Amino acid sequence: VQLVESGGGLVQPGGSLRLSCTGSGFTLSYYAIGWFRQAPGKGREGVSCIDSKDDVTDYVDSMKGRFTISRALANNTVYLQMNNLGPDDTATYYCASAKGPNFGDCPRTSYDFHAWGQGRLVTVSS
Repeated sequence: VQLVESGGGLVQPGGSLRLSCTGSGFTLSYYAIGWFRQAPGKGREGVSCIDSKDDVTDYVDSMKGRFTISRALANNTVYLQMNNLGPDDTATYYCASAKGPNFGDCPRTSYDFHAWGQGRLVTVSS
């Protein structure tokens, strides 16, 4: 069971990026998949989660309307589309899968996620 992120990189303020989270060894559609981020010198922060019914949970209000999580069954991939990026969005972004008996539902905390990807750095700078 492994999640592999791709995408990210350097973008100017106001720009957009899309991150991908692809499953290896398991079918993502059965699981809630979450995106998290960790800025330099700060703790990990939940971004958004999509459950097995494709219902979305946004963990932080400041990203609502700018970040969109979605799922592509054919690609076994969950995406995070990030628009209108600002310097405060600079962070390493991770995806993870919900664990436990309710793995199809989005957990309330990061402790109920596992199979963390390796992370992708997003840098917003002019």
